[in-house]
Amino acid sequence: MIATQAKLVYQLNKYYNERCQARKAAIAKTIREVCKVVSDVLKEVEVQEPRFISSLSEIDARYEGMAVISPNEFEVVLYLNQMGVFNFVDDGSLPGCAVLKLSDGRKRSMSLWVEFITASGYLSARKIRSRFQTLVAQAVDKCSYRDVVKMVADTSEVRLRIRERYVVQITPAFKCTGIWPRSAAQWPLPHIPWPGPNRVAEVKAEGFNLLSKECYSLTGKQSSAESDAWVLEFSEAENRLLMGGCRKKCLSVLKTLRDRHLELPGQPLHNYHMKSLLLYECEKHPRETDWDESCLGDRLNGILLQLISCLQCRRCPHYFLPNLDLFQGKPHSALEAAAKQTWRLAREILTNAKSLDKL
Repeated sequence: MIATQAKLVYQLNKYYNERCQARKAAIAKTIREVCKVVSDVLKEVEVQEPRFISSLSEIDARYEGMAVISPNEFEVVLYLNQMGVFNFVDDGSLPGCAVLKLSDGRKRSMSLWVEFITASGYLSARKIRSRFQTLVAQAVDKCSYRDVVKMVADTSEVRLRIRERYVVQITPAFKCTGIWPRSAAQWPLPHIPWPGPNRVAEVKAEGFNLLSKECYSLTGKQSSAESDAWVLEFSEAENRLLMGGCRKKCLSVLKTLRDRHLELPGQPLHNYHMKSLLLYECEKHPRETDWDESCLGDRLNGILLQLISCLQCRRCPHYFLPNLDLFQGKPHSALEAAAKQTWRLAREILTNAKSLDKL
């Protein structure tokens, strides 16, 4: 048994050093290419409207502020200033979302975003996005890369298609620090020792983001008040939780397997599903020794089996917001096909570690 485990860990490390590192290098190259274009567009936006300031920055040849959705799909979060005059209201009526309401006694005119406040005093995510979309469309026409970039039509979100190969979504957002959403109040679960009180305090201080984008739970009923809502997002908190042990290496292997074998019609699986299930696996295996390099094979198999179970039940709860189902709106047939394909993948890795050479 130990020999089999050691063989699997050896093959996984080989896979990580060859396939995962090649994926990382290719993505880093794409990001450099894509960021030049996006930075140019955002500079042009800022000239027209100084309230939208690009938060995309290059630090040590890495770009801060760009998230990788898949090797051809990226998201840039554009942080907006001055949320201060609004109260954060998160009553659970819109899973995964919250609203920003003008604080009592504050005049509209005190807000930098006065023209986007609705009659009932809410700062509308949709109105801000709509204005931003118009500005980006104008910037695309003026920027020096206009021959290789165009807006993606038929969506209320701001998406650019670059060189016909890459899609970048630019999402206006507010950063919320020092508060924690009521809808995530159940975290951490009292009977689970991971991640420990110090890490919990760090994560909660890190806070979360409010994004102006179409919300999972609202698809199909994007009516008035609801489309003014902002989407909760916890990427910094999640990344902080995945520090230490072989957690990041495990995520890298999962992402590479997904990109190579689980990119299926109907897009049932994203890398975010992998990240969410890895967080649940951390709860199931709370000791740091469970994340030693020698346990990489066990952790990976545990996550793949959990993924199959979620796909068969057609439900994958968000790690911080368990009322939000990350499979909502996905076609059942696509989830079924993904379950079968994940099972084939897991079985192959479990029964023959050397198969990773071909995967």
